[in-house]
Amino acid sequence: MSTHLYHSPIYQKAMEIITISRSISTYLNHDLAYLKPDGKEDLHIYFTGDIVQQSTSLAPEIEKAELERYSDKKHKHIASVKRLTNLLYKNCRRLENSNSNGKDYLPILRSELKKFRKLQHTWSLTL
Repeated sequence: MSTHLYHSPIYQKAMEIITISRSISTYLNHDLAYLKPDGKEDLHIYFTGDIVQQSTSLAPEIEKAELERYSDKKHKHIASVKRLTNLLYKNCRRLENSNSNGKDYLPILRSELKKFRKLQHTWSLTL
């Protein structure tokens, strides 16, 4: 992979999103891992794993789009990045309804996702 990709703003932002997602997930997991009084688990705990998985998938999809030669395949990867971004945003919203103090950090992730969406738009036009 070329060093150009490592220095591209969208790739750098994707890496920041991974770091933020992992940190928030770890923080939320501590609060959400306990069983409720009725013995059931908090369903929000699954969304913490989702944000990590989705954010971790962003950078490889960006890389694939950058390296792809054929336009139709390039657009598949661009669409995948957009889908992952939308899912991340939706899962942030869901986690904001959780019973955890960690939810106070989710606006930071959503703010970074908004910046990422702007970069994504410009990036997709340049490919």
